[in-house]
Amino acid sequence: MSVLALLVVLLLVLVVLLIVGAVVYAVHRCPSLNGPVTAGVATVVALAAVLAVVISASGVQ
Repeated sequence: MSVLALLVVLLLVLVVLLIVGAVVYAVHRCPSLNGPVTAGVATVVALAAVLAVVISASGVQ
């Protein structure tokens, strides 16, 4: 695995941690978002958006 691929994987891991942290903070601050289904869906949608951007930027078809 090349160094560039390792850096991309590290960046994705950091973005995932940032998204999960943001969702946890939002659930903590806003009581109406305290449902685990709402938090889970928000996390999955955010991760899918990040992966879609990465895949579209890489040019993989």
